[in-house]
Amino acid sequence: MNTFVAPEIDWAALTPTLILAGAAVVGVLVEAFAPRRSRRVVQLVLGLLATAGALVAVVWRWTVVSTDGPREVVGGSVIEDGPALAAQAVLALVGLVGLLVIADRTESGEGAFVAQAAARPGSAEEADATRSGMAQTEVFPLTMFALAGMFVFAQAGDLLTLFIALEVLSLPLYVLSGLSRRRRLLSQEASLKYFLLGAFTSAFVIFGIALLYGYSGTVRFSGLAQAVPATVGMDGMLLAGTILVIVGLLFKVGAAPFHAWTPDVYTGAPTPITGFMAAATKLAAFAALLRFVYVVVPDLSWDLTPFFWAVIILTMLVGTVVGIVQTDVKRMLAYSSIAHAGFILIGVTALQSSGIGSVIFYMLAYGLATVGAFAVVTLVRERDTAGNVTGEATHLSQWAGLGRRNPVAAVAMTLFLLSFAGIPLTAGFMGKFAVFTAGVDGGQTVLVVLAVLASAATAFFYVRLIVLMFFTEPDGETVAVVSSEGLTTVAVAVCAVGTVLLGVLPGPVLDMAAQAQTFLP
Repeated sequence: MNTFVAPEIDWAALTPTLILAGAAVVGVLVEAFAPRRSRRVVQLVLGLLATAGALVAVVWRWTVVSTDGPREVVGGSVIEDGPALAAQAVLALVGLVGLLVIADRTESGEGAFVAQAAARPGSAEEADATRSGMAQTEVFPLTMFALAGMFVFAQAGDLLTLFIALEVLSLPLYVLSGLSRRRRLLSQEASLKYFLLGAFTSAFVIFGIALLYGYSGTVRFSGLAQAVPATVGMDGMLLAGTILVIVGLLFKVGAAPFHAWTPDVYTGAPTPITGFMAAATKLAAFAALLRFVYVVVPDLSWDLTPFFWAVIILTMLVGTVVGIVQTDVKRMLAYSSIAHAGFILIGVTALQSSGIGSVIFYMLAYGLATVGAFAVVTLVRERDTAGNVTGEATHLSQWAGLGRRNPVAAVAMTLFLLSFAGIPLTAGFMGKFAVFTAGVDGGQTVLVVLAVLASAATAFFYVRLIVLMFFTEPDGETVAVVSSEGLTTVAVAVCAVGTVLLGVLPGPVLDMAAQAQTFLP
């Protein structure tokens, strides 16, 4: 006898995700049927409208949840509550500014992406495609698919949905990481490393899901939360499955020792994708990790504390110490992101209601600074002996004297670096203050002290770049800040204004984050 009961689906609750997924599907059709010359404009307009529409839909759903309360959607596979909607709002905002950087081109018409991804690097086919003005506009639907996966990742209510969302957000990023216009071999190497390590991590997650299902007989977070204190005699299976799932999420946030992919992928991927990935993927992964830790395993806090403490300390140590010796701007920012992952994990493991809102606020501050910083990197280019502008100038020495060549770009980069360092009157300071306060409230004073010391140490490599830009003589005219169509400038301006406002007037956003501090069990 068939006992399957189809779940009732509240389609309105899925509106933000459906807008992004629908735009991604339409984008694929545009690639198939639209004339080549019009594809880029159509894709860009479609992507911006979809991302803005998703943000509006999230605001609408926020008002509904505030009035009617949180709810389960698709039979509990998806949860619509405050933390999920707050994470989706930040994702939509970061996606919107990230899309501007992805779509921008220099004044010479050169974008960040290869003309034809299928052509062998350095081949005649690649040269012909570049000369003919071909554009790899598939990057827009791929970005939409990744963003849609991140939306579901942040509100997954069971382990299977979590895994499917993980794959939906990861697969497009594997492809996008290998599409850099220059340094093609380095970009393809980054894509391959990301894919192999991502597949390896997916196996960890699947194995963890199998163990947790064997332990509890369910994959729902709510069912697991009820089974943890009630099931006797299988604690080893529970602990192993929990750690395996957490390891998969720690890989996505770039926490040590699961960080090996981060510096290579950040360096080799097209810089606009690096900025988008560093901000959005980390936020979605932290949102999923928050839900798993706060809903499923609070009763395992005693068992998991040594594991989390080891990960947090190692993450801060690796990000700080290795970041200090970097000479490449993108690798430096990669190790900076690793250190920040350690700071944010303090809020995740605090198991205080304030920890949820503080992590979301931190990720908003970090996301704006990250997209803005990588956007500036896309504009700082090398000059060859003939005076032609070529690839990005990522070596630290090439940034010497940038404050004299282009004060606006240098000031914007300085603002983002100061936010990373946690200097007062920037968003980064308020983010760290909120997370560290939650950590102290959760009895993690030792970790907070170590984080403050690590934060002070990371300030060294931020200040070093600032000194290079403003207080060091430039070495000839080998570097230029290129003009673009203006989309990157808009993104940098939005990120800069947001970084200042969140540092000077954080109250309204902190109040909204405080309203998103309760997970639906």
